[in-house]
Amino acid sequence: MDLVLDLLQGAGIAAAVGIRPFLPVLLAGALAAANLGLDFDGTDFSFLEATGFLLAVVVLVAVFDVVTRRAGPEATEQRPWLYALLALALVLGGLEAAGSMADRDQPVVAGAVAGVACAAVGFFAVRPVIARVRRRLGSEAGLLPFYQEAAAFAAAGLSILFPPLAILVIGGLAWLLLGSRRREGEKYAGLRILR
Repeated sequence: MDLVLDLLQGAGIAAAVGIRPFLPVLLAGALAAANLGLDFDGTDFSFLEATGFLLAVVVLVAVFDVVTRRAGPEATEQRPWLYALLALALVLGGLEAAGSMADRDQPVVAGAVAGVACAAVGFFAVRPVIARVRRRLGSEAGLLPFYQEAAAFAAAGLSILFPPLAILVIGGLAWLLLGSRRREGEKYAGLRILR
């Protein structure tokens, strides 16, 4: 049972990292430093709660904010930035999940694999929804990144403090992903009918 809870905790953190990579990593590091819910000390992943690592994440947040302010929020949906965000989410998600497993002497590889998979689910589930909402709201979509950060922060916090709730986080993201895939299929089916 402990293995399942530890895996759920890591997978939930990774899914939150997929939604938005920075705040979940900062939250996990802060909680781990305070030994609340997880603790990376004494593992190979102790750097995840180290001040230097957390400061590097804060610098990434600042760089990301400057880029989105200059190029507009749509810039993060363009290829170079999209690929960079995906790579960052996969790496950080895998590290956080592996660290969560290492905290309780569980198999780190299982955590890393689950973390990468859940970060990918979070990333690919949220992007189409954000793009649709941004198109609908147009110039009024200014608070959209805030809501995305808040969702990622809440998902990470719930997964760390109450690991069984990670099932709801991952299940909700999987439902969004399947809904987006179904919507794309319906769109293309409509185009075939018009022929």
